[in-house]
Amino acid sequence: MTAAPAYTIVLDWLEAELRSGAVVVGDKLPGERTLAERFGISRASVREATRMLEAMGLIRASAGSGPNSGAVVVSEPSAALGWALRLHIATRSLPMADVVAARVLLETDAAQAAAATSGDPESVAVLAEVETLLDRMDDPALPEEDFHLLDTEFHVRLATLGGNVVTAMMLDSLRQATIGYVTETVAGLSDWPAVRAGLQADHRRILAASAAGDGRAAAQELREHVLGFAALAQTGRVPAGG
Repeated sequence: MTAAPAYTIVLDWLEAELRSGAVVVGDKLPGERTLAERFGISRASVREATRMLEAMGLIRASAGSGPNSGAVVVSEPSAALGWALRLHIATRSLPMADVVAARVLLETDAAQAAAATSGDPESVAVLAEVETLLDRMDDPALPEEDFHLLDTEFHVRLATLGGNVVTAMMLDSLRQATIGYVTETVAGLSDWPAVRAGLQADHRRILAASAAGDGRAAAQELREHVLGFAALAQTGRVPAGG
């Protein structure tokens, strides 16, 4: 049986510390030399653990010396998962059709769950922020890249209304993972301004249904919106009725 790499000792230790509450987000980890001596492993193994933890979105490492150097515990799971999904999508091991289907399930479920919070001050505030995003996206001079980033924020912010942080995180990851797919699709369109206007019309209907507390209508609008863009990506044409 192959022995586990030495760096996993540090990963297991940090997991235990986080579970017990001995280490929390914002804490600085012991230095490289300290960890190497504590666990009887090489400093190279500690560095490998640090690289992995940073890639997983669990720490942010700063080189150099002084009070701002070292590794600080953070929690950025969507960024790490987004990169992992992005690479696996690139290998074709995760079919885009399945990614789209997963997104539809997550977004429509969140939309229906959000209906229960309709009218709550927090929900009203989020919806106001989302409307502001759409107002910015209406600007015809807005660069395509900025439009896509605001589009992502629109969907993720709406998903938070469902109250499930894991759902919102997964959607954020999926959106990050598919940004290349979206960009490539748009680059191949002959009439992006018209498509963009159609997407914005979809967004406005989704927002209106969400603001009205109609979870079923919001879910249906989201389903048609996501699947409509997926069909556009495949054919290069806006589907009938889309």
